[in-house]
Amino acid sequence: MEIVNANSATLSNFEVMKHLQRIKDSRKKHKGQLATITYETLRYLENTPCAQQSPQSITECLKDLEPFNLNKNEKLMLINSPPTTALEIQLMIEESEERLTEEQVEQILQIVLQHFPHIQKSQENETTEEQE
Repeated sequence: MEIVNANSATLSNFEVMKHLQRIKDSRKKHKGQLATITYETLRYLENTPCAQQSPQSITECLKDLEPFNLNKNEKLMLINSPPTTALEIQLMIEESEERLTEEQVEQILQIVLQHFPHIQKSQENETTEEQE
């Protein structure tokens, strides 16, 4: 297989999950490897933050992130793995220490939490499980 244009399109986990759900729900049943890949990928994605996202929440989050001059890949990472700490933002945004102030990092965390409130709940559940 040859990759013709590696940057022609980048999909979020949410978009991949919805597309695979449409494939799974289509009348034409796929057999073999495609069915297995679809099933395994859906099973994985349904346990990630994208399962709780909506097209509206993603669109609104991206609009609110516009003032920070993030590139497409950085925005994609923020959507696919919504950060809950400043450290996670440093790992996702290239040269974040030079590009963003501490206040801007806090603003990004608040924007992400505002549009994806489920991430705080899942983080609290993980913390509770670790303490037990």
